Amino acid sequence: MPRYYFHVSVEGTVTRDPDGEDLPDADAAWEHARAAALDLMQADLGRPVNWLKCHVEVSTGDDEIVLELPFAECVEVTDLPH
Repeated sequence: MPRYYFHVSVEGTVTRDPDGEDLPDADAAWEHARAAALDLMQADLGRPVNWLKCHVEVSTGDDEIVLELPFAECVEVTDLPH
């Protein structure tokens, strides 16, 4: 099973994932990245954050970038009552 690393960029500050996760494929890595982004957007970072300037970069052990997931793609917009 391949190992994927999830590097999080919050407004230009990158936190690299030193451990990674063993996942079956890139689709599972996308789901993992999306869940991580949603969790982070719910966390209190102690300051306001522009989530539109954040993303998760997923790479393999040899630093090949598999995907980049902007946080904006994780936000679900629902209809508001009138």
